[in-house]
Amino acid sequence: MFMPKKFIKRFLPDHQSIKDQKALKVFGTLLHDANLWHLNRKSASGAFGLGLFFAFWPVPFQMWLSAACAIPLRVNLPLSVATVWITNPFTMPPIFYGAYLVGVWVLGQPPQAFTFQLSWDWVVQSLETIGPAFLVGCGICAVVFGLAGYFGMNLLWRYSVRKAWQKRQQRYLNRMTHRL
Repeated sequence: MFMPKKFIKRFLPDHQSIKDQKALKVFGTLLHDANLWHLNRKSASGAFGLGLFFAFWPVPFQMWLSAACAIPLRVNLPLSVATVWITNPFTMPPIFYGAYLVGVWVLGQPPQAFTFQLSWDWVVQSLETIGPAFLVGCGICAVVFGLAGYFGMNLLWRYSVRKAWQKRQQRYLNRMTHRL
């Protein structure tokens, strides 16, 4: 039986290693809130949705933003930060290209050919050419995938709890019928 809580816990770092991250030291004692470390349906759904939302932001400090929002929203901080890593150096190019295509489609523009260059001049020039479609696409994907992640995790959690409950109920009924 698939249980989201057990599955998620296998991949999350312990809370002390997260508290020790230099980038998160700015949050100070706010990290001592126990709700940031509990894993239940509400905190997991919120954290997953939040992490997916920030994963589509084309900025270098996505984890910090996700953590900064997880604290006041009181969702699971490690899951929120870990989910951001869906966009990593290997997945970022196809994900962001897909976001660009969404922006092109929404804005009704033809896709423009471009080649990536690791320079500030290229970034500035790209903001003028492909930037609007890219940013619109990233915004749309952030909202859509964030909401889908929130509701998807919520449904998966409810489904697994219901199945586990039914399984326990069936075991109980089987024991009762064997006693008679």
